[in-house]
Amino acid sequence: MVLSNYHHATAFVVLLLCGAASAALVEQQPLVLKYHNGELLKGRITVNLFWYGSFTPIQRSIIVDFINSLTTTPGAPLPSVASWWKTTENYKLGSGSSALVVGKQTIHPSYTLGKSLQQTHLVSLASTFNDLAAINVILTAKDVAVDGFCRSRCGTHGSARPVKGNTRTAYVWVGNSETQCPGQCAWPFHQPIYGPQTPPLVAPNGDVGVDGMIINLATLLAGTVTNPFNNGYFQGPATAPLEAVSACTGVFGSGSYPGYPGQVLVEKSTGASYNAHGVNGRKYLLPAMWDPKTSACRTLV
Repeated sequence: MVLSNYHHATAFVVLLLCGAASAALVEQQPLVLKYHNGELLKGRITVNLFWYGSFTPIQRSIIVDFINSLTTTPGAPLPSVASWWKTTENYKLGSGSSALVVGKQTIHPSYTLGKSLQQTHLVSLASTFNDLAAINVILTAKDVAVDGFCRSRCGTHGSARPVKGNTRTAYVWVGNSETQCPGQCAWPFHQPIYGPQTPPLVAPNGDVGVDGMIINLATLLAGTVTNPFNNGYFQGPATAPLEAVSACTGVFGSGSYPGYPGQVLVEKSTGASYNAHGVNGRKYLLPAMWDPKTSACRTLV
């Protein structure tokens, strides 16, 4: 496989603190993500997972449960992960939804490519699934450095294609920032490096790094289905677009403003913050998603 493009890095805290929307502070123009007439991902989509480096079974289950939660589960408490994902149905005039299901998983704890990866390494790992009708997700452990990680991005989504083929395959990469830059890529579960030093929230699954990965993975999966090949929904330059969730950087609940994630739910017994219920009793904190029906960032609470 060769790289076709990669265009979106997940919310970075310096952007959060300098550019998050807050109607309470300044009157801003309506946010509109323009549709660029390209293909969107709809229907049943397999999500393959490549675990690069050391992840515990509990860490893997937190992420797998999140992906499984994106599909509506009858009787699930509200607000739910599925109700958050349902907003993607409103893209391209509501022409159906994307049902994401976990497919193949590759557990690779031996670091055969080393602990310092380039973009080409990520594409190579994504291509190991040889599955053109899937989103291939690479998850790197907390001791793996990736080019641009922490400096300018917390994750990326893009597409790749076979050397002699025309079919593009979507992929996502997300890194665990626990030891490298939690103040940048795991906010609001860690003190931010820049800006207002508001107290961090308690991570809903007790793992700052992995709960931070959930926020970034959610951002990138939404960006992938609504702008998979750089000609879907986005605002700004195609090389650095604002997408479904990255357009709402730093917003998790009502009343948010730069440095404050907004009002969210709190688990009384643990003090953990969340805004969505998932499968197996999981709770998650998910970022706001731009809704084409209202041209506004939609929060669950």
